[in-house]
Amino acid sequence: MNNPLDTSFFDKAVKFATEAHSGTERRGKAYPYIIHPMEAASIVATISNDQELLAASVLHDTVEDTDVTIEQIREQFGDRVAELVQHETAPLDENMTWREKKTVQVNQLVTAPYDSKVVALGDKLSNMYGIVIDYRKIGDEVWKLFHAPNGKADVEWYYRSLGEALSELSDTLAYQKFVALLEEVFG
Repeated sequence: MNNPLDTSFFDKAVKFATEAHSGTERRGKAYPYIIHPMEAASIVATISNDQELLAASVLHDTVEDTDVTIEQIREQFGDRVAELVQHETAPLDENMTWREKKTVQVNQLVTAPYDSKVVALGDKLSNMYGIVIDYRKIGDEVWKLFHAPNGKADVEWYYRSLGEALSELSDTLAYQKFVALLEEVFG
C-alpha cells in the first residue's frame, strides 16, 4: 500500500494565497488571479515535489500584489519560503522606473539559489503562456497591457534577460518551453 503524499503545507499555502488574492483578477484576463499562481505551482511541480518550493510558487505574488508582507509569509511558512518569495518580489519602491525594477529583479535572479530560480521559472513560464495566448488573439496590441514604456522592446529585453538569468535550468522541460515561447513571440 502506498503512503499518501502529505500536502498539508502546500494546502495551507494555497488557502493563504487564495484568500490574499480573493476578489482580484489577472490584468486583462477576466479570470480569478489565483489561476496564475496555481499554474506557476503546476510548472514547478514538473521540476520538484518539494512542498516548500510548491508553496513559494503559489505565494510568489502575495507580497507584490496584495497587502501581505514578507514578515507574514515568514511567520506562516518559515524562512526558506519567505526567501523564495522575496526573490520573486519586485521592488516596491514607487520612485523606481519600470526598467529599474525589472533590472533589480533580473539581477536578483542571476545570483539567486537554484530553488529560487525554479520558483521564478514557474512564474515566468506561466506569464509567457499568457503572453502567447494574448499575442495570438490580438497581436501587437498585447504590449499595451504592460506598464513598459517602450512596449514590445522593453518586454522582450526583460524576458530574454530572464532567460539568461534562469539558464541554469536549461535541462528542464519548463525552461525549454520558456525559450521556445520567447522565440515564438519575439522571433
